Amino acid sequence: MHDAELRQAVGRVFDSGWYLKGEATRLFEQHYAEYIGTRHCIGCGNGLDALTLILRGYMELGVMAPGDEVIVPATTFIASILAITDCGLRPVLVDASPDTLQIDDSLIEAAITGRTRALMIVHLYGRCAYTPLIGDICRKHHLKLIEDNAQAHGCRFMYAESPSQPRRTGSLGDAAGHSFYPGKNLGALGDAGAVTTDDDNLAEVIRAIANYGSREKYVHLYQGRNSRIDELQAAMLDVKLRYLDAENQRRKEIASIYINKVENSLLSIPNPDRDSVWHIFPILCPQRDTLQRYLLDNGVQTQVHYPIPPHRQQCYRQAWPSLSLPVTELISAQELSLPCHQAMTTEEAGTIASLLNDFRP
Repeated sequence: MHDAELRQAVGRVFDSGWYLKGEATRLFEQHYAEYIGTRHCIGCGNGLDALTLILRGYMELGVMAPGDEVIVPATTFIASILAITDCGLRPVLVDASPDTLQIDDSLIEAAITGRTRALMIVHLYGRCAYTPLIGDICRKHHLKLIEDNAQAHGCRFMYAESPSQPRRTGSLGDAAGHSFYPGKNLGALGDAGAVTTDDDNLAEVIRAIANYGSREKYVHLYQGRNSRIDELQAAMLDVKLRYLDAENQRRKEIASIYINKVENSLLSIPNPDRDSVWHIFPILCPQRDTLQRYLLDNGVQTQVHYPIPPHRQQCYRQAWPSLSLPVTELISAQELSLPCHQAMTTEEAGTIASLLNDFRP
């Protein structure tokens, strides 16, 4: 999609002869910050780097120190947790709500200790994870609120006091990490990511850390890393950003077909009580593997997000040898992701809904 515009954007970068830290990056950072609703956008290598850079930035600013704790949902892609442990911080896992599949905000306050410095929420599946209670908890306990917005570009939260001016995810907390992996709602043609924030000091530190720890060439203030978005990816993302809202709307139309037409007591369909841009349309089924085979036999490909929860992964076996998180474990055992994207037709979604209604293990 948008083939001609993408080719033109690539051509402009080739003609410029400037492939890093140039005009395409500046424009995309400006446009994405305006879109999200923050003062700053710092392009970087990928979504994991974005989260890691936020935490490193806070550590350089003295907000956090090695061994401090970051509360994070147990139901997430492992990158959310890798960013925390990579910085020498301690992730504290909180189980999901069975109703939203997002972090259960009623369990957060009990997880706070004297070493807790931040809460990282993950807008998993493209659904807004933020709640007013989460905001209240962070203010009460003086916690930084970090958003993992890797799957929710364009999603909104509507504040009760200003319903006519909803804010996008990525601007709800103190800082947010974004992934532009090719399969995302706003996807590059390779790896790319970004940090958004209103914090001037944090933005300045993150930009330096991502550039070898340097603000001035050959002068290194921090033990930094190389994590920069390149000009080609920035130029292509800038084109695709113009169409993001329209493409998200089409995803919502496809999702509404599933929500309104699937009537099978064996399946749990998402409750559309929060805004979602439907990066993933997750359903739960106790006979998940049988359902997946049935759909494949009928020409429908599906995926599982995610079959092994982070606390059961081999790399964290010593951190959580016996931790029990029943809702997260149920989601991992039962979740199946249906096709849901802007290129689908209404007829294709209707066919899938009919197949789901006919499913009997």
